[in-house]
Amino acid sequence: MDVYHKILGKYWGYPAFRPLQEDIIHSVCAGRDTLGLMPTGGGKSVTFQVPALAMEGICFVITPLIALMRDQVDNLRRVGIKATAVYSGMGRQEIVAELENCVSGQYKFLYVSPERLATGLFREKLQAMNVCLLVVDESHCISQWGYDFRPSYLHIADIREQLPGVPVLALTATATPEVVDDIQRRLLFKEKNVFRTSFVRPNLAYIVRRTEDKLGTLAYILGKVPGTAIVYTRSRKQTKEAALFLQQAGISADFFHAGLNREEKAIRQHRWKNNECRVMVATNAFGMGIDKPDVRLVVHLDMPGSLEEYFQEAGRVGRDSRKAFAVALCTDTDSFHLKKRIDDEFPEKKLIGKVYEALGDYFRIQEGQGKDIVHNFELTDFYSICQLPPLQIHHALKLLELSGYIEYCEAIDESSFQTAPQITYTHPRVRTNVLIIPSSAYEERRERMKKRISKVVEYMNGIHICRSRLLLSYFGEKNTEDCGCCDVCLSKNDSGLNNRDFNAIRDLLLRLLSTRQLLPVTTLLPLLPFPEEKIVTTIRFLAEHDKRFYLKEGKVGIFTDIGNAR
Repeated sequence: MDVYHKILGKYWGYPAFRPLQEDIIHSVCAGRDTLGLMPTGGGKSVTFQVPALAMEGICFVITPLIALMRDQVDNLRRVGIKATAVYSGMGRQEIVAELENCVSGQYKFLYVSPERLATGLFREKLQAMNVCLLVVDESHCISQWGYDFRPSYLHIADIREQLPGVPVLALTATATPEVVDDIQRRLLFKEKNVFRTSFVRPNLAYIVRRTEDKLGTLAYILGKVPGTAIVYTRSRKQTKEAALFLQQAGISADFFHAGLNREEKAIRQHRWKNNECRVMVATNAFGMGIDKPDVRLVVHLDMPGSLEEYFQEAGRVGRDSRKAFAVALCTDTDSFHLKKRIDDEFPEKKLIGKVYEALGDYFRIQEGQGKDIVHNFELTDFYSICQLPPLQIHHALKLLELSGYIEYCEAIDESSFQTAPQITYTHPRVRTNVLIIPSSAYEERRERMKKRISKVVEYMNGIHICRSRLLLSYFGEKNTEDCGCCDVCLSKNDSGLNNRDFNAIRDLLLRLLSTRQLLPVTTLLPLLPFPEEKIVTTIRFLAEHDKRFYLKEGKVGIFTDIGNAR
């Protein structure tokens, strides 16, 4: 038995590694920069905890998720491994003490939030540490091509210069091929080196259900699918309303969002994890790092703005490899609301200028001054002064940060801790008429967001392509097979068709009808090289489910305005 298996058995009690874990460990221990793509629940933490324990020195882990950070530190301490964390919200003396302990070798693992990396104190202490491995969790956050870009992650490249010869292990559960390349470039990989597992989840059935009564449909589904469930929605208000609705329907439910205090979060999470509460209705603040393998159902009342987010949230179901369901409840207006988010996240540049000017006046900063000064930021007070929509103000501040004018540290509310937001001017105040919002921060990111949302809309509205195949192809997996258990596959099975024949017949019909738009079914039958029964079944299915096709008095047609749109 090699040293890695001994460590795995000693601390975690497992006799063997999961697929890919051992390959990543050997790569890291050979000193190679490594990117590991592993789906949610795939055991990412083992890929750096085991090799670090086999090395001399401290393992330095960067993660933006404070709740996950504290959870991993607690888990390591529980098995006798010395670990600590440094994050926003801690006092300066507490941070100094913990970093000094890391310098003197008292800890094996140091978890830090990316915002810490730019501070002089941290840089000074890091120089004195014996670092053996640099780990970047949620590494997609370093890429502007990704859905969750965080400017603070860009400081990691500077940290690498302080740690010559120290390998980096980047980890993420979701990344498109473009993001995979960008992660390695921005983390200064010496050579490309990617390990990935397939994102196929054979036990998971993806379902999209159209309904005008989402809460009623949710209660119905919970009545059909037993076991623990998570229900995701976008607003804090909706979490409470949906939980109350379920309680009145006789279903054990509670709600969770970032605005709850530390004690309330801990109580609700504990009750759900221990099956004292069956359903947790939550915003995306809930779920990261929760080790509960027996979740049977994840329902989205609102779809997120990217398939990366959806795949990650849906991936919290069925980690025990037993049958589980990921259900998206959609209405005809959901696509419109998704697309509206683009305008919300990218307000007009004129409005961004107004927010910048109001911010300078709020802090009483003169032109040419203010650089590097940190300001506590009372958002509610600023909203009332600014007299602009709060959502647009928030996104204007994020765009000013991406443009290099400020650093906007939001309130830490994803974890057990709550701190006030802060604004730091990274550039002296300029006149509004010379404020530059570059295309890399605005136009290019807006276009990428449009494309991500279009893929979500395609997923919601699609009725032809297996949902699992659609998701897998988005993440770059080719030649995948139909899952056989999503709603698309099941509807095809009910009609006696397989996807290959169905797609071929549909494509031929589109070509034949593109010039005529309307032909008798009897005329079409001899023109298609398929059994008559399959052709008729496909035509009926398309007329019922595909808005491009219609069937009238024995004739099949396509609508001229969308007939060629595919």
